[in-house]
Amino acid sequence: MHRERVSENVFWFQSEVYAQVTAGVVAGPQWAVVIDTLALPDETLGMREFIEHELSVPVRYVINTHYHADHAWGNCFFPGATVIGHELCRTLLDQRGRPSLEAAQKQNAALRQIKIVLPHLTFAAGEMNLRVGKKNLNILPAPGHSSDGIAVLVEEDRILFAGDAFMPLPYIVDGDIEDIAASIKKIGRMGLENIIQGHGDIILRGEIDAAVRENLTYITNIKRFAKAAARRKSVDETLDSIRIETCGKSRVHLGGLAEGLHKRNLRALIKQAREK
Repeated sequence: MHRERVSENVFWFQSEVYAQVTAGVVAGPQWAVVIDTLALPDETLGMREFIEHELSVPVRYVINTHYHADHAWGNCFFPGATVIGHELCRTLLDQRGRPSLEAAQKQNAALRQIKIVLPHLTFAAGEMNLRVGKKNLNILPAPGHSSDGIAVLVEEDRILFAGDAFMPLPYIVDGDIEDIAASIKKIGRMGLENIIQGHGDIILRGEIDAAVRENLTYITNIKRFAKAAARRKSVDETLDSIRIETCGKSRVHLGGLAEGLHKRNLRALIKQAREK
């Protein structure tokens, strides 16, 4: 697991095992806030050990940017913490997370120690604020990757934990392409110092404009190609012809996972176009 100090009392963690998924910690003098958990128990427990032994504070809050397994299944490793999420996060983690975990536990013994912990504190509209020492966390909607997506802005440092609303490759199979485009545009207007992506490396201030443009270009291109492909009979042949590079992205993103995610995006968009 990679770890980096992003600013005073703000830390970033990245999995070395699963899809470069990330999580964060904002620490105060008496307690800390965890923003997302990592995919596997050992890595999440490693985060907790760092907070408790290196920072010498307990975790009081865990914020889930959305309900997906690699961001929320580790809630159970912070006993006593209050979990915060969108109201839809609680619903989706209950309705979809539980059966998904059951199925995964049959395949992977390492997951058998996980128990679903639903958000205790939720919001359905607007924003939430949380004070951690001298830092104010602004929790705001960021849908598109999934309907329950939220992001967390560390206001004083202009650092945004964007969840999967911002990734090296926008991924919309469980979400909405118009919503994610709107979220990316909003993020681009926020005047940020850093974007902590839900997967991948930290985006620095001088890289943000280019990253926003690249993601929006990909969305525009894939929408156009999917709309044309929906009119053809053979989807598989069409998928092979719509290369990720043609849509403005590289297949090397996310340790080589980007090509597979790109094809899933295409399938989802073609299906949606055919259903209209």
